[in-house]
Amino acid sequence: MAALEIVRIPVLSDNYVWLVHDPDSGATMVVDPAVADPVLAAAAGRGWTITDIWNTHWHPDHTGGNAAIKDATGCTITGPAAEYARIPTLDVQVQGGDAVCLGDHVASVWDVPAHTAGHIAYHFADDAAIFVGDTMFAMGCGRLFEGTAEQMFTNMQKLGTLDDATRVYCAHEYTLSNARFAVTVDPGNAALAARLTAVEAARAAGQATVPTSIGEERATNPFLRAPSAAELGRIRALKDAA
Repeated sequence: MAALEIVRIPVLSDNYVWLVHDPDSGATMVVDPAVADPVLAAAAGRGWTITDIWNTHWHPDHTGGNAAIKDATGCTITGPAAEYARIPTLDVQVQGGDAVCLGDHVASVWDVPAHTAGHIAYHFADDAAIFVGDTMFAMGCGRLFEGTAEQMFTNMQKLGTLDDATRVYCAHEYTLSNARFAVTVDPGNAALAARLTAVEAARAAGQATVPTSIGEERATNPFLRAPSAAELGRIRALKDAA
């Protein structure tokens, strides 16, 4: 089975849309399209036809391109059953424990509520990849808009069970601000200090810093490293106020 081809598409001010292609079947999926035109152009430039959209949650900067992409391609839109009322373009509703496929590549659906009440993630175990929307970022986690620190702590604990090599595809370029905050709450972490230096250089050169990996996050992400929900909540509150 050929490896998935995964393309990062920067849109808006700091969003990333992920274009995922299965060379064997020709199936092509978009994760969380904020807008349509750059995504359609990226696919067309590679000779790919978009067959699917997978949404992680309802926020407009993750679903705003759904309708136009569907109008242009006739693709099928899959997303969280718990948020179907807020994503009117959904064709297929899924929840934790379900499986979705791109060709022969199978992703398990994870329930990861906290940023939104029905947020989900898509884990391709055989491809060592997970699409997490706004649940985890490089050295960060999503704001607790519709959930609790306890829920986010559970999410982090589950993500922490994945192999270090698992690639984490998040939806925003928040890495520099996250790293600068992380060193204030974990100042003795040499790996974190080194990563901050590397991220500063990358961003100064205009380079993207995601995807990240579970191994990198295990070493440097204060939310993944938090020993309790109370501690995660404490540092999330500090980040919100920063």
